[in-house]
Amino acid sequence: MTGGVMDRLSAEAGAAPVVAAAEAEADEEADPPAAGLPTPQISERRDPYPNRMQMPQGNPLLLSYTLQELLARDTVQVELIPEKKGLFLKHVEYEVSSQGGHSARGVKGPACWCLSLGRSLGHSFYPGPRSPEVPQQRDMPGFMVFFRFQSSVYRRYNDFVVFHEMLLHRFPYRMVPALPPKRVLGADREFIESRRRALRRFINLVARHPPFSEDVALRLFLSFSGPDVQNKLKESTQCVGDEFMNCKLAPRAKDFLPADIQTQFAVSRELIRNIYNSFYKLRDRAERIASRAIDNAADLLVFGKELSALGSDTTPLPSWAALNSSTWGSLKQALKGLSVEFALLADKAAQQGKQEENDVVEKLNLFLDLLQSYKDLCERHEKGVLHKHQRALHKYSLMKRQMMSAAVQSREPDSVEQLESRIVEQENAIQTMELRSYFSLYCLHQEMQLVHVYLPLTSHILGAFVNSQIQGHKEMSKVWNDLKPKLNCLFAGPNSSLTLSRSPQDGVSPH
Repeated sequence: MTGGVMDRLSAEAGAAPVVAAAEAEADEEADPPAAGLPTPQISERRDPYPNRMQMPQGNPLLLSYTLQELLARDTVQVELIPEKKGLFLKHVEYEVSSQGGHSARGVKGPACWCLSLGRSLGHSFYPGPRSPEVPQQRDMPGFMVFFRFQSSVYRRYNDFVVFHEMLLHRFPYRMVPALPPKRVLGADREFIESRRRALRRFINLVARHPPFSEDVALRLFLSFSGPDVQNKLKESTQCVGDEFMNCKLAPRAKDFLPADIQTQFAVSRELIRNIYNSFYKLRDRAERIASRAIDNAADLLVFGKELSALGSDTTPLPSWAALNSSTWGSLKQALKGLSVEFALLADKAAQQGKQEENDVVEKLNLFLDLLQSYKDLCERHEKGVLHKHQRALHKYSLMKRQMMSAAVQSREPDSVEQLESRIVEQENAIQTMELRSYFSLYCLHQEMQLVHVYLPLTSHILGAFVNSQIQGHKEMSKVWNDLKPKLNCLFAGPNSSLTLSRSPQDGVSPH
């Protein structure tokens, strides 16, 4: 047991009075220490995978890759495929296709690059099931996945849920993106499209996260073509502990942390909160801009249709308007032909709105998902390992009080011996929880670096927004200019000498 822990525990035990209530409370909390978490003796740990990579040289806490390397890892598209109706519910299927990646750091192929990068973090690689070259396709509702494993499999939404749970089990101290919600009844097209986009963001963030990409759960999820992938995923984690149990750096995580890690954690958390709030507002405005472009497209289309309907009107003119019949006929003929240009304008506006949804709003949502996963990780750190560590310290303090009370009251030797044994077990649990707490901070430090790697995505988003505005206005301006001469015929009736007024910028007076 470390000296810092012993000093803190001794002070805590000596400061509290010996009362009977403390004994009762300790008896009530006498559950197995660190329940649900493997607690082997640190010195007795055995490596179940002796062939895994040894610890890298230097400080493994620091990450040195770039956004381009992460984006080159893979790009996964998620598209809706025709719906299938079940006995009671209508199932929605998605086709998930990977465009692969490019080699980086001199490593051939995206899979090798990711494996090398993950090993540089001190993780081990566990070989998964071999993927068939041409896997069978099952006729069932779900998701079709194409990935770097050169395989395609169907997955249901519930398969994604189990996969997400396995990621949280294997990597409790990493940023695991959230899944979109599941709606059983009343899933409209808007909800289905929103979930499709969220699933695409989820799978891209997971595929580009170095520790996730080399885990057996991901390999199973993307390459196993058997009938029950959920059981396979659960079986893959039964004999393998979480990242803390399988990372050689875990017992030494404290050695790599800066002295002011707690201060850095608090500052980083506040920074992420501020960045998230700002990007949330940017995303909302970008959504409104894209929505306005799509609404503008609908208005332009209706405007053109109304002009066409006006030109197609067959109502006969009254006798008193017969003198102007030729003018009205020419006007109607001209109006009828304008619907084509307005339809083209509507198409250009809709294209601009869709492009901004895909290239601006979706990238903002991707970054927001990443930031939210970091915020969730901070909460898991405080409510999970940190809370359990503090609870273990509190329980140990109660046991020490019991020990002191037993010495004062001269209890039976057997009861004192049992209490001493429980105290030793609790000391081991505290040591494990303390190591987990430091490892959690270690991972938080790395995940914060990963967030900063994604920050240059802002320039990609702004570039996409500016290019969309330039291209959209340029194309629509061309259509407007092509439409302008056609309006002259509206004023070219036999009894009229009016011409279309032009702006002073054309060098001609409007009069």
